[in-house]
Amino acid sequence: MIGQNRILVVGGGSWATANIKILSDNPVEKEIYWWMRSEHAADHIRQFGHNPNYLSSIEIRVPAQHISTDLRSLFGEADIILLNVPAAFLKEALAGISSADFEGKKVVSAIKGIVPDENLIIGEFINKHYGVSFDDFMVISGPCHAEEVALEKLSYLTIASGDTELAAEFAGMISTRYINTTISDDIWGTEYAAVLKNVYAMASGICHGVGYGDNFQSVLISNAIRELERFVAAVHPIDRDIKESAYLGDLLVTAYSNFSRNRTFGNMIGKGYTVKSAQLEMNMIAEGYYAVNCLHQVNKQYNVHMPICNAVYAILYEKRNPSLEMKHLSGQLS
Repeated sequence: MIGQNRILVVGGGSWATANIKILSDNPVEKEIYWWMRSEHAADHIRQFGHNPNYLSSIEIRVPAQHISTDLRSLFGEADIILLNVPAAFLKEALAGISSADFEGKKVVSAIKGIVPDENLIIGEFINKHYGVSFDDFMVISGPCHAEEVALEKLSYLTIASGDTELAAEFAGMISTRYINTTISDDIWGTEYAAVLKNVYAMASGICHGVGYGDNFQSVLISNAIRELERFVAAVHPIDRDIKESAYLGDLLVTAYSNFSRNRTFGNMIGKGYTVKSAQLEMNMIAEGYYAVNCLHQVNKQYNVHMPICNAVYAILYEKRNPSLEMKHLSGQLS
């Protein structure tokens, strides 16, 4: 199965930092390695045991010699590669890494996005470009905000894989007193649901920004889960319960929580910010911005009725007026 429990976390943001904490707090014996893009951040963590940029309250208990900006050397040390960079920067992060480097590894994606230009979810991208089997690939999905992990508030994670025994083994490596885990075989559904919920969270934020209230928000999200169900059924038609936490639960927390960067981003757009100004002020990546364009392209193949995604795309990429576009959308909801 997994091997020697040597895990490499690739990425230095808030969710990567939260995953480092989860792995460290889990009692299963393991070696943790951490790749960061920034040498300054890596050096700070080595010296002080805290990420200077994200979730700085978390105490980092990774050995200093296991934290590096040299990704290829860290690949050689690990049995499990946990990918935790924004989807838009995954290609850049893996530059210099080959299929041979992935050979014999188990790969876990904690990324909630689609690789731009490729228009592939992470499992498809890793399979196509690096030859990793779907039986050696896993997806971590929520509902779970990194900020609540830092506070050790009870959270739930779903681990999906083509090999459910592998998923169960990895779930045993991340379960803690504040993390409960569930197993799934629905890689495509959980990945696409994690992508779509970010788009719907942006729609929720845009509606709030232009002045809609809670009553409309509830109608928006009830329509969003039906839209999500139509899309994942078209892409990967299997028997699934869309009311499970990995689908509906993740959508709800992302659409309503103040911790949601996609909702925050949408709220700023609704209030009149440009995309660039919102990105600069947040200083964090809202995956939904890139995802809605990718989904727009992917849906040309499936032609699923997706009025909410279309409205967000029109606002962000066709520069439509948020108030007018949301008014138009409201007439399509029920």
